[in-house]
Amino acid sequence: MIEIPFNKLNVRIHNLWMNQWLVLTCGDFQSGGFNCMTVAWGSLGTMWSKPFAQVVVRPTRYTYEFMEKYDSFTLCAFPRAYRKQMQLIGSTTGRKTDKIKQSGLTPCAANIVASPVYEEAELRIECRKIYWDDLEPAHFLPAWIAPNYPDRDFHRIYFGEIVAITGTEKYLAAD
Repeated sequence: MIEIPFNKLNVRIHNLWMNQWLVLTCGDFQSGGFNCMTVAWGSLGTMWSKPFAQVVVRPTRYTYEFMEKYDSFTLCAFPRAYRKQMQLIGSTTGRKTDKIKQSGLTPCAANIVASPVYEEAELRIECRKIYWDDLEPAHFLPAWIAPNYPDRDFHRIYFGEIVAITGTEKYLAAD
């Protein structure tokens, strides 16, 4: 793993979110109090002149409790060989089972933030929360958005300033 400056991060953004997926983890590695979930909706970019990651979490998800309590989160991308583990993390609640242990993934300390990353990850993005807001259904412009919320469990949006990125060389843009 190498350090990757944000301006040298080389990813196909839509592919990273929609096809590769990411594991969002929030909490405190040292105390063992953290949870994770697979995410396929979000963004990476620049806000207030800072590199940021934006994630959305429904209030019904166990990870939401951790996002509300802690000031950091991480996003990790994995090689294709870990697809089954990511599916398990995305479909099993951490309230009732130790899904991280069940997945076989190995949490480890991040470089800067308290939330953990994973030994098996090929890309690790560390973020400090800087903003949140709730999706407002009255602001949905196209009609096709509302059916994503049959239970009216609208996502909370979190912006995190990206404070560190590590990854394999494939994520480092050539000069």
